[in-house]
Order: sequence, then structure tokens, then C-alpha cells
Amino acid sequence: MDERMAYPKFPDLRSLEERLQEFARLKSEYGADAGRIGRALGTAEAALRGAIQEIVDLPEDAASAAREPDGLEEIRALRPVAGRRLWNSFDREKYADRLAGAFLGRMAGCTLGAPVEFWTPESMQGWAEFIGDPYPPRDYWSSIRNPDVLRYGVSRCRDYTRAGLDGVPVDDDTTYTILGLLIAEESGLNFTTRDAGRAWVRYLPYACTAEEVALKNLNAGVDAMRTAELDNPYVQWIGADIRGDPWGYLAPGLPEKAAGMAYRDAWLSHRRNGIYGEMLVSAALAAAFHLDDPVEAVRYGLNEIPADCMLARDVRWALERGRTVHDHAEARRVVVERFGDMSGVHTDNNLCLTVFGLMIGGDDFTRCIGETVAMGFDNDCTAATVGSLFGAAKGLSAIPMHWHEPFRNRILTYLRGQESLFIDDVLGRFASLAENSF
Repeated sequence: MDERMAYPKFPDLRSLEERLQEFARLKSEYGADAGRIGRALGTAEAALRGAIQEIVDLPEDAASAAREPDGLEEIRALRPVAGRRLWNSFDREKYADRLAGAFLGRMAGCTLGAPVEFWTPESMQGWAEFIGDPYPPRDYWSSIRNPDVLRYGVSRCRDYTRAGLDGVPVDDDTTYTILGLLIAEESGLNFTTRDAGRAWVRYLPYACTAEEVALKNLNAGVDAMRTAELDNPYVQWIGADIRGDPWGYLAPGLPEKAAGMAYRDAWLSHRRNGIYGEMLVSAALAAAFHLDDPVEAVRYGLNEIPADCMLARDVRWALERGRTVHDHAEARRVVVERFGDMSGVHTDNNLCLTVFGLMIGGDDFTRCIGETVAMGFDNDCTAATVGSLFGAAKGLSAIPMHWHEPFRNRILTYLRGQESLFIDDVLGRFASLAENSF
């Protein structure tokens, strides 16, 4: 059944806010009473805060909550019946090849998508035509708008282009992969959510959306077990999903173990389908080290989340619908039709685009990440996950060298004290820990 997300009709609050502010400025310029203007603004602010609280206090559907528990044991009780272990021993040679493929594939997908993050497909196509690049892209962009603008205070936009690349430029998707490694190195593979929280405080200078809420709460002394629950409307957004890769890398062939690590990490900032997104990605990556097909790995990842949760239903829809989706434009269209006003940084719609990217591209890495970026929404995240799953399933040799040669064995992050790392060292550190999973 082709379910569609039903949201209320949203008024154009941003436009109303802008008009409110501009009329307040205009009347101030015309000499109107400043006190009355201030009171009117205060009334509007109080009304908006009251509406937010009214919505927050609404009771939630009990049947939906029962299908989507937050507790790990309750989640596991609602999983499909499936095998939980694909490797019985650590295959060092196979692991090294697939880890390199996964890691470099992730870096490539992210780097391609980062300078056009959230661009519409029309904007990307128009830009490609303007600069003479193929679309969907088959290489890094030859040029990008605002080339000297800094991303995350580290890398200029030009650093993500073919001519500008000199290492993996900074991005939150790649930075969280390194942060996961640091958590595991410092606290072991059985780290707790509180261990992860301590690492966030130590290494993360800033974050966005759900992670920003959690980090702010951590820095204010809130217990890590509660940091996701205070003033956080982003608990089902993609931020946990993009943190799932290190746990899959650290538990090759062990999807249940990978999903368990993902759960403890996701708890810091997310709930319900936000948690499930990280669990699914981690489990799928763990499975991909054994399987040769990243789409089958996604199917396997579904075994680690509740069978009837919203995310599971959406991903199953994508796996079925993807049989007849042939390009980025069609993928974008059917996702918009299904999800309507869902945020463009939500877990569910972006994971569906991830599935479509893998299915459209097949054995062609370039087409996989190029078509995914061309779909838009959170396209550096989706292309990074596509690249990671592709590489974990097919190994480094399946990724054309032009995607990873420009990295020159270097990755940049914005983590305190970890601003520049050697890729081969990072891969060796993952391998040393992963062997301990067995």
C-alpha cells in the first residue's frame, strides 16, 4: 500500500514573522509609540510560545507509540525474525578492502554533495549547465558558487571542487565518523551513552539541530540519558542516521552488535525513528561487509528495527518502488508525493532517497552517488551513506580512482585536537578495534 504522510496545513509563519518585523520597523521609522510596538511584538511572541506548548502537550497515539518504542529491549522484541551474525571470525584481508571502500566511498559521496547541500535539482542542473559540467555529476564540480566562503570555519567552498581538492574537506558527516572512532577508542566497543556524551563535550565545538540541542544540554550539565528530551523537535531528523557508519565499520558481519552501538550513540540526541535510522544504517553496513549487494544489505538492516515502525514501512516502500524508479528526477518526485511537507532533513525521506540512489546506480559507483546528489534534500548525507554502503559491499576496487586520489591520504575535521588526520592511520585504527568484536 502506498501510504502518504498526512500533515496539517501549515500557515506561512515565516512570511508572517517577516511582515511583523518589517511593519514594526516601518512604524518605528514613522515615529509610532515604541512602547505599543514592543507590547504588540510581545503579544505575538507569547502567542507563538503558547501555540508551541499547546502542541507539545498534546497526547500522542498510543498504538503508534507501542509500535515505536525507545527502549532497546522493546525495540528488539519487535524486530523480524532473522540471523544476527554473518561473520564467525574476523577476515582481515576482506575487511581491509571493504573498509577502505566504505570509508573512501563515504568521503567521496559527502564531498560531492557538500557544496550543493539542500540545493534543488533545478538549481543544481542550472549550475551544471552554466559551468559546463555533466548532470547528474560524474566527477567533483569544476566550479562552485561563493568559492571563498568557509564551511564549518575550515574548508573553503572551492576546496570541494576538482581543482581545489587537497584532502577530504571538512563536513559534519565525515567528522562524526571520526568522532565515533574516538568514542570507541577511549571507552571500548561497549561504550555507554554517557561515555559518548563525555566525548562530545571534549571534542565537539558546535553542532546542528538535534545534536546542537544535545550538546547544549550536555554543556549545561544535563545527564546524557536526558539530553535528547529537552526542547528538541528534531528527534526524528537525519543527524543520528549520519553517525551510524563507525559502528558498522567496527562490527563487520555483526549487524546486531553494530545496531546496539548505534542505539547507545543515537540516544544522546534522538528518539523513535531517529534512533532507528542510525540502527538501520549501522546494521546495513555491518551486513554489507559480508554481502556483495548494498541493497540487500539495507534489507538486512531492516532486521534490527521494529518491523512495523514508520521507518521500516517507508524503507520497504522504497525497496519496492525503486524497482520502477529510473533516475533522480523520478526519485525526487515520488518521495515528495509520499512525504509531502516532511522536513528535508528528516530520516525517513532521505533514507528512501538513499535506497533509490543505490538501486538506480547498481554496480556503477559514479552513477550511485551522482544520481543521489541530484535528488536534492540532504544530499551530502544521502550520497555519503550511498558511498559507504557501496564500498562496504564491493570493496575499494569498485570505486574509480578519480573519486579518492585527490584525498591524498588526508581528512580534515572540526573536532578539537583532531583537525587533520591521515586516512591510512584512521583505517588502521578501525581495523584494530574491529578485530575485538569477535
